[in-house]
Amino acid sequence: MIKDQIENSIKELGYSNFSVDAPPNPNLGDYSTNVAMKSGKDPAVIAEELRIKNKELRIEVAGRFINFFLSKDYLIQELKNILKQKGKYGCASKGKGKVVIVDYSSVNIAKPFGIGHLRSTIIGQAIYNLYGCLGYRAVGDNHLGDWGTQFGKLIYAIKTWGNEIDISSYSVKSLVALYIKFHEEAEKNPELENEARKWFERLEKGDKEAKKIWKECVRISMAEFDRIYQMLGVNIDLALGESFYESMLKDVVEEALKKGVAKESQGAIIIEFPDNSLPPMMIQKSDGTTLYSTRDLATIKYRLDKFKPDKIIYEVGSEQTLHFCQLFRAVELLGWAGKENFVHVAHGLMRLKSGKMSTRKGDVIYLEDVLNEAVEKAKKIIEEKNPELGGKEEIAKIVGIGGVKYNDLSSHPSTDIIFDWDKVLNLEGNSGPYLQYAYIRAENILRKSETKINSRNLEFKEQKELDLLRKLEKYSYIIEKSAENYSPNFICNYLFELSKEFNSFYESVPVLKAEGNARSSRLALVRATAQILKNGLALLGINVPEHM
Repeated sequence: MIKDQIENSIKELGYSNFSVDAPPNPNLGDYSTNVAMKSGKDPAVIAEELRIKNKELRIEVAGRFINFFLSKDYLIQELKNILKQKGKYGCASKGKGKVVIVDYSSVNIAKPFGIGHLRSTIIGQAIYNLYGCLGYRAVGDNHLGDWGTQFGKLIYAIKTWGNEIDISSYSVKSLVALYIKFHEEAEKNPELENEARKWFERLEKGDKEAKKIWKECVRISMAEFDRIYQMLGVNIDLALGESFYESMLKDVVEEALKKGVAKESQGAIIIEFPDNSLPPMMIQKSDGTTLYSTRDLATIKYRLDKFKPDKIIYEVGSEQTLHFCQLFRAVELLGWAGKENFVHVAHGLMRLKSGKMSTRKGDVIYLEDVLNEAVEKAKKIIEEKNPELGGKEEIAKIVGIGGVKYNDLSSHPSTDIIFDWDKVLNLEGNSGPYLQYAYIRAENILRKSETKINSRNLEFKEQKELDLLRKLEKYSYIIEKSAENYSPNFICNYLFELSKEFNSFYESVPVLKAEGNARSSRLALVRATAQILKNGLALLGINVPEHM
């Protein structure tokens, strides 16, 4: 990638504090660096040194910035690379030999796979895909919430109001209804909270009755979750629940005490942070039971020992920000790893127009219901727009579920999302169906051409051709930028801009009516655009239909 070449040539000059980016205005160059601003050196002097190292680039100074312009020959060579590498184009080997663990989805057993879980699941999958594309060994871990006091509540509810003899007939919705009932009853009788704690304590100590009920809850939940993952096209490498780490918790607590990182406080064991920079983190309650902070520490220790990761990325809601600050600092105090090896991608909430969702109150939209409705709505649109189209069922799935996923991914992870059907399946503007339609349009042009593309003698004279070439060349840069920032929305924004650039090109420059070399060259541009749209959507976990 040319960006790497520019960065390396700047480093060879002895500079380290700088960045190389693609300016939003192409008139300011294909790439630009702030090295002169950061170093305080004369930009003209640095630019001259860089010209000697990068003779194929046109280099200009604009204020304190140094701008780089790619030659037409370079852009044409990149176009040929797209046509040759196809689905592999844009990927790199930067992460070769490195391991990245992505902790995502992390659904809770015996709770609904609601629309709110969509964010962690698909943002995490996209981050996993991005790092895999950059050559890292990416390990996806679905850290299931299958342990904790909530299971004491559920066991009590099943034994009191449910049918513990035939738990296998339950659905997740049945379990949720009992969980909600527990909280309703606990508001009237707070003593039920103590009963729940006692049942979880029994579960932790291996009580057969408690364990039997808990195992059925896990089995029922996993069967439903697997069905949702299949609908979403998500396949996570590992699914290790908090219970998996149960046998390791005692050692973690003892190590923290032995190293002086933890201490006893009113019967509980806590980790206090230097200078009170963070609130204390409890790792064992006064009754001897553990917390998810203890289990998260054990999880990190297990991952460090087993995978020796260079980085662990947690795609978890922003409400857990304090917890992860404490967790990463605790790991550093324990001497296991530096906090720079950990990243919390804190996503915002998925909201209804009526406000925040709550399992306790029963105000939850099941994700499966949303996906099914998206498919039905997509089918209705397809029947209105193209009633003669074959394979409507499969196309509706691709468009509907792709629309739901893109609606989420197109916003920065940190922002709150208000779920709105008008945006999800919009055929215009920044939406999944719009990008899928741009891909279909490109493929239709290629089908109509009935011509095998010859990429040996490509030539481009029109400005619209060059604009599209420049946009295609940025794909590799955008992948890297998305991964570095843990922000799949950069891919979404790029694909949307590429689609607009392609539509502008097609409307301004004749393709099928062109002749000779011009026709072949423009068809190569169309083929490359279709390929990049398909590649980029695949990184987002979104399929493309062949017809629409």
